[in-house]
Formats: sequence, C-alpha cells, structure tokens
Amino acid sequence: MSFRFHVAHSTPLGKIRSSSTHQQHHKHILAKRCGSTSSNSVSVKSRAGELDSVIMAGASSVRVAVAQMTSINDLAANFATSSRLVKEAASAGAKLLCLPENFSYVGDKDGDSLKVAETLDGPIMQGYCSLARESSMWLSLGGFQEKGSDDAHLCNTHVLVDDAGNIRSTYRKMHLFDVDIPGGRSYKESSFTEAGKDIVAVDSPVGRLGPTVCYDLRFPELYQQLRFQHEAQVLLVPSAFTKVTGQAHWEILLRARAIETQCYVIAAAQAGKHNDKRESYGDSLIIDPWGTVIGRLPDRLSTGIAVADIDFSLIDSVRAKMPIAKHRKSIDFWKSASL
Repeated sequence: MSFRFHVAHSTPLGKIRSSSTHQQHHKHILAKRCGSTSSNSVSVKSRAGELDSVIMAGASSVRVAVAQMTSINDLAANFATSSRLVKEAASAGAKLLCLPENFSYVGDKDGDSLKVAETLDGPIMQGYCSLARESSMWLSLGGFQEKGSDDAHLCNTHVLVDDAGNIRSTYRKMHLFDVDIPGGRSYKESSFTEAGKDIVAVDSPVGRLGPTVCYDLRFPELYQQLRFQHEAQVLLVPSAFTKVTGQAHWEILLRARAIETQCYVIAAAQAGKHNDKRESYGDSLIIDPWGTVIGRLPDRLSTGIAVADIDFSLIDSVRAKMPIAKHRKSIDFWKSASL
C-alpha cells in the first residue's frame, strides 16, 4: 500500500506562544466548555479529559492519519481494507484515522445502500468500533449508511469513535447531493437520504473536531459556525467527490475552508472506479491552518494513508497574528448594512 509521512514544521507567521502559555489557553477553553449546554439546533459534545491529557503530557503536537480507498459493494472486503489501514495508521503513531465517505459500502446503483443500512448498534458499525478499541485509536467514520426514520430513507452519518471503541459523536449530513454533473450523470441523494439538522463539535486527543460530510464542503457557513461558534480546531471532510468535480474544485475548496477558519482540515477521499457507473476523484489531504497541504499520498488513486501532525501552537499562532475572530462582522451588522 502507498504511504507518505509529511509534516510541516513552520509557517510564514511563525509561532508566538510558549508551551506554558499555550497549555493555559487550552485549559481555559476546556474549562469553559464543561459548563456549556447545547441548543435545540446545535449539538456540542465536550469532554475536557481528552485534549487536557495531551496538554498535561506537554505535547505540542499530535499525529493524525487520513485514508484513501476504493470501496465496493462488499461489506467484508471494505472492512478488510479498513482494517489494514487502521493497522498502518497505528504503526505510524496516529491518534486518529479518518476514513472516507461510504467507507463500508458503495452500491452499484442509487438506493442500493438502503439494503445494508442499519442502526449504529448493529454489527457493521460495531465491527469498526472494535477496530478502534483494538488499535487504541480514534476513528472518523463518515458517512455511514445509518437506518433512517422509514425503510425508504437512510442517514449519511459521520460517526466519531474513541480509542475505547465507544461512539463519541454523530453528525448527519446536512447538504444532500442533488446535482447534474456537467458532462456526466445526475445524482439525487435526497431520494433515499434524510438531511441532518444539527451541527456537532467534540473534543478529542487531536483537538476539537468539527465533523462534516462531502457536499457540505461547498457551504462555508457551516464551517464558519464550527470555528467561530463552537471553537473547532480540526475540520473533518470525508468525501466521495466525483472525478469531474474533484478535478475542478476539491483542493481549492479544502484549502479555502482551512484558510478562512484557521483550522486544520482532514479530508479522506474515495478514489478510483467503484463499479462501471461510479468513479471518485481521490486525493486525500491534510491541510494546516495557513492553507498548506502537509499530508498527501503520492498517487491520488491508490489505497493507503498519509500522516501529519496537528500542531496546537501553530493554530494559536495563526489565529493570534491574523485575528479574524475579532475582526469579523456580526449577522446584525450585515443585516443593517444591506438596508
């Protein structure tokens, strides 16, 4: 399998925080979150011990891995591939591995996923939870074909599993892919998928995670919410971009989301031909808060992982040197400005 280890050690902005200052900063944020509550429209799940354990150990960076694979209509084969990637990431010292959208199953035609959709306590997801537990590593699993409210619909669900094999958080894809691809086929994800309604953020050993799924990438307001309202540090974008849209927009959109939110972005991608009718662009990426690609496989269509480090002091440095959180205008400002 292909493998690449690439870590960015510097940024044009430089690093401004000492280790002790950085630790105090994140302890303050974590303490504040412990007393927070979620609204009806936003689900925020926090657990101070996750990131705090990294900070107390004096670590300024944590290793993550992003997977690239070609899922097919065979649950067992996809699980075997995922298992190999998990072992590879664990051997590289990663604390989190991100698998792409539809990691467990890609059907031959639209709606095939309904046949394998199941609840999160079913055997498919529990198998992946066992992988997380056995490897002592967090897994980002999205989107999974979760059983919907009726037999005609499923949820495209991004599941975050901790290193003990427990499901820590779930995000259900909000923006459904109902699109006519120029020069290609038409897609209507809404015909068999229910749209999610809640934004989710969760603390982890690799920072505060903001899970999304694929087509969400084209809607920057979701990522703005994750950064500025819910203090995300790492944005997750598991995807199965088409070949046409991937060539045109994939890297540009991902780097834009990283730059405008000053977050790390981890984008696991489906790659290559799944069947005679469906092909994904591939090119899994890890991008730092300055918009630099720091993790990428040598071949955008191969199966394997790329590895990079989440540098907490770099996040602080970029945000302090260019304080867009202080400069951005409120919704009320824009409403008044448009009058």
